[in-house]
Amino acid sequence: MTTRFRLRPYQREAIDAVLRARRAGTRRLVVCLPTGSGKTVIFAELARLARRPVLVLAHRAELVQQARDKIARALQDEDAVAVEQADQVAASEARVVVASIRSLRPERLDRLCASHDFGLVVYDECHHAPAEDNQRVLRALGAFDAGWTGTLLGFTATTARGDGQGLDAVFEQVVYTRSLPDMIADGYLARLRGLRIATAADLRGVTAGRGDFDVEELAEAVDIEDRNALVARSIQELARDRRTVVFCVTVRHAIHLARALNALGIRAGVVHGNLEKTARARVLRDLATGRLDAVTNVGVLTEGFDEPSISCVAMARPTRSEGLYAQCVGRGTRLAPGKTDCLVLDFVDASELDLVSLPSLAGLPRNLDLRGEELGEAHAVLQQIAFDHPGFEIEAGTITLDEIRRRAAGFDPLKLAVDDEVQAISGFGWQSLGSAGVALVYARNASHQRRGRRTTALVLKHAGRKGGKNWIVRVDGEQVARFSSAEAAVEAVDYEVQRLGSVAVQSARAGGSAEEREALFREHGPGGR
Repeated sequence: MTTRFRLRPYQREAIDAVLRARRAGTRRLVVCLPTGSGKTVIFAELARLARRPVLVLAHRAELVQQARDKIARALQDEDAVAVEQADQVAASEARVVVASIRSLRPERLDRLCASHDFGLVVYDECHHAPAEDNQRVLRALGAFDAGWTGTLLGFTATTARGDGQGLDAVFEQVVYTRSLPDMIADGYLARLRGLRIATAADLRGVTAGRGDFDVEELAEAVDIEDRNALVARSIQELARDRRTVVFCVTVRHAIHLARALNALGIRAGVVHGNLEKTARARVLRDLATGRLDAVTNVGVLTEGFDEPSISCVAMARPTRSEGLYAQCVGRGTRLAPGKTDCLVLDFVDASELDLVSLPSLAGLPRNLDLRGEELGEAHAVLQQIAFDHPGFEIEAGTITLDEIRRRAAGFDPLKLAVDDEVQAISGFGWQSLGSAGVALVYARNASHQRRGRRTTALVLKHAGRKGGKNWIVRVDGEQVARFSSAEAAVEAVDYEVQRLGSVAVQSARAGGSAEEREALFREHGPGGR
């Protein structure tokens, strides 16, 4: 038997956070860590610590086997871990049962619960949990019962779902999380470099639902000869000597892209959900051993595929789903001997919607063109710019890191222009606060004017429902009204100032001093308090 895993510091922190939250009374918990962080190691250790039987739920056969192997290693007891899946039936004396959630039909689940008093239910890839059939399994286990004494613990690399459903439909609290940039900076995941390749494909006619594009319409838009040839040439030129995984829209798309790669002399295979299991394993083995240079796939490699040597991820499938994109890119984040980084190729089609890209995984602008720069370095640069230039905002549209640096160096918040709409309706000296809103400084009367006492009116944008009264008016820190547009709010403030008389009007036309304007921007502009 091999030795148990040595826990990394963050894995120990995650375990402590779970135990602390459970002692505080939280029963349905989530740990969110990027792909490649060793989530299975964490719940294997929790299974070792558990006093009652443990049930691990997984969605793919590969995940079931991975979990079984790692938990057996943590327990140092092969016989203590059993699998419940297809024709495999877990023995009643098994300390840990790893089950395919799709196999747990009502009668099978009833038998399993009758033979095991599960105290810990681990849900791997728990972003699937809100689906109705998966909630059926959790309800049968008692996870939502008021008197349940067990713990439901979900693990995922993303809390986002493609259909817009939130995890709060199932879980109570995310008890531990680490970001992708943090894990890369600490040396636990491979560095990511990004290249953005524009295509001539047009997505503007493709139906976009709550979570992502209509698959058939998307395939029709992107599975075209010219675009496939561009993807293949880009991989040939930019990912030379890198083992590459290509994410596609449909099986036909994957087959067509593999043919385009083969035509250029790139040894490429195809895997998809309808491919026979042994054939799929053979293709992935050939990729791992270097007999293939690339594999095109549809969906099957987003979860449960752990080949550390992958050093290029080609996103030939445009997506609006951050969760799906994070899972795809996660195939290249694992460390491996001789691997220095992973290159992510974003193929960008014409669209009026924001498409997810590598920068968005780190909270950076989606349209940032990294031009091969490393994601962590870009993240650090933009953090420093935000610190050095408070209130600086990156305009919409494709932009490079060098252009952001140049614009930030010349940024002066006091020279920001007020929106044309505000200028058209007001003759007062309104000051721009960037995307946060506008401000007006004035003296209410002659006495205040002599004593240098100034009144500040703020019109600030407040996050709220579309079409609601999302513009707040504050006068000297006190909220006095809400409006559905900035123009209506400005008009209301102007009217009240005019009612105060000529002194207030004259001072409002002059606006605040440079010192007052700078202080207002720092406090209330983007990134202010």
